[in-house]
Amino acid sequence: MSTTSGGVRRRYAGEWEAVCTLCENAAVHMAIGLVVLVASAASLAALARRFGVSEPLVLTLAGVAASYLPFMPVVHLDPEVVLLGLLPPLLYTAAIRTSLVDFRANLRTIALLSVGLVLFSTFVVAAVVWWLLPVPFAVAVALGAVVAPPDAVAATAVARRIGMPRRIVTILEDESLFNDATALVALRTAIAASAGTVSVWNAGGDFLLAAGGGALVGIVVAYLLAFLRRRITDPVLDTTLSFLAPFVAYLPAEEVHASGVIAVVVCGMILGHNAPVWQSAASRIAERTNWRTIQFILESSVFLIIGLQVRRIVEDAWGSGLDHRTLVLTALAVLAAVVLARPLWVFPWAVLFDRLGMTTVPADQSLVKHATVVSWAGMRGVVTLAAVLLLPEDTPQLAVLKLLALVVVGGTLLLQGTSLPWLVRALKLRGPSRAEDALQKASLLSQATTAGLAVLDAQVTPETPEAVVQSLRERVAWKTNAAWERLGRSEAEQATPTAEYRRLRLAMLAAERETVLRVRDAGGMDYEILQHVLARLDLEESMIDRFDETEDDRVETLSAPTSADDCAHLRAAPLAPEALGAAECAQCVAEGLTWVHLRMCLSCGQIGCCDSSPGNHATGHFRESAHPVIRSIEPGEAWRWCYVDELLG
Repeated sequence: MSTTSGGVRRRYAGEWEAVCTLCENAAVHMAIGLVVLVASAASLAALARRFGVSEPLVLTLAGVAASYLPFMPVVHLDPEVVLLGLLPPLLYTAAIRTSLVDFRANLRTIALLSVGLVLFSTFVVAAVVWWLLPVPFAVAVALGAVVAPPDAVAATAVARRIGMPRRIVTILEDESLFNDATALVALRTAIAASAGTVSVWNAGGDFLLAAGGGALVGIVVAYLLAFLRRRITDPVLDTTLSFLAPFVAYLPAEEVHASGVIAVVVCGMILGHNAPVWQSAASRIAERTNWRTIQFILESSVFLIIGLQVRRIVEDAWGSGLDHRTLVLTALAVLAAVVLARPLWVFPWAVLFDRLGMTTVPADQSLVKHATVVSWAGMRGVVTLAAVLLLPEDTPQLAVLKLLALVVVGGTLLLQGTSLPWLVRALKLRGPSRAEDALQKASLLSQATTAGLAVLDAQVTPETPEAVVQSLRERVAWKTNAAWERLGRSEAEQATPTAEYRRLRLAMLAAERETVLRVRDAGGMDYEILQHVLARLDLEESMIDRFDETEDDRVETLSAPTSADDCAHLRAAPLAPEALGAAECAQCVAEGLTWVHLRMCLSCGQIGCCDSSPGNHATGHFRESAHPVIRSIEPGEAWRWCYVDELLG
């Protein structure tokens, strides 16, 4: 008996060991596959950035080519992996960077695109599919919902590369935050309708529950996380809480049949908007860095996976039994419907808003041009392919529907993704240049510095050493002057004070780090102390401004992008009076000083040097004369500055 029992135990032990070995091998293969996937995606994305090509398009085409390699295994994208593992973090990382102020300013347009346009596109595509394929109308609506939501990742990748007006980028990004929710609710309703378990009233109720319930869950989760975040000072713990946030918002919302997408977006927007109050500076820096890394890895990997699925989807559809001519015709018709539905929706609403005086397009830009770009930036992405995989296995012509979704993704990336840069250039639309951004940053930093100096004056006590006060004043003045030095002639033409500071301090930091490393290698100091000193050196080096020269060749004059309506001095000041003498600072010439940039008083025409110059004669003239407004007379600049109100105009 014992012998028999021992044999049985040995046999089961052997089987268990074999199972463990198989699991271990599978885990190793999966790990290797993930490493290869991420490494390949990151390398291809880096190459696309290097050569200025659309990253989503390059990654997708590379995946398509790889799918036909003989040794490449069949890739199956589990929709639950996308909807639970990829979509929440991708939405969250976009939401925390979204401006609530800009969102409210463009709310009407965003709602029309993320709700109205998605539903319109859904039924336009449904009509085409129902007409051409032998499927029930509910199934056609389901496919319409699948291909309706654009993916802003592709559009904003183009926007970052070529530059677009910020309002267009804001609309595209904010639209993508909510259009997925509309499409997924419509898809869920269509699937239920195909099973005969939903009515029109139920569909409307489901949509309201999804939207309202998702928003409510997002708000509750955001403030619960804020309660914890205010009590966390460790950046590591705060970042860990941030990683949990999208899933903590998504899962409860889905559990109560609300929209997890809306919950994540609302939660992220609230946390991002209040981050300067609820988080420490170290936590905010860590969160930004970590989420940008996660976003890059997920986006790059997702588009590569899309391409890797092409071979299997095409082969399944080609062997589905449907006439090949009908298959090709339907694919082209659905792609055309998706592409044309967007301008058919955008232009009438744009014209209506213009007639009613409700447009928010800046006066110096064309509404038609904005509408053209928005209507053409409709590339589809990962949500479309994930959503089509949610269709039940018994759906009629399922293999064909998957192919249609794939054609829409690939077709829009190829057609619109490659032509969008050309369209933006043809319309002569561009985003703010680095110089314009630098001008606004300098203006805002000057206002902040004034507030800081006012607090400094109020907090100084008789016991405060004068050297401390003077050091603080010099530090903030240096920081402000560095911002203004981004303007005017480039550092290639002249060495500004902050440019020299940067050059010398970087050389000093290199020597300091070399000394610390020499001590480390000699083994004469505790390692934790060495790491602490090296971290401080790294932090200071990361804080040193590295000014980038403006990339675009500006022909137009750099003027202030902000309005002068709030400043009486700017409204009253002339734009360009006659200068008193040559374009030089006469006081610097008399004192033997070298100026950095030149400013002209708009009350009397006197020319003086900027605050970064040793003489600081422009500000000195204001203090003596109380003439409030100056104008830059650097080449290619026409911005004005009011000393009294500290405003650009």
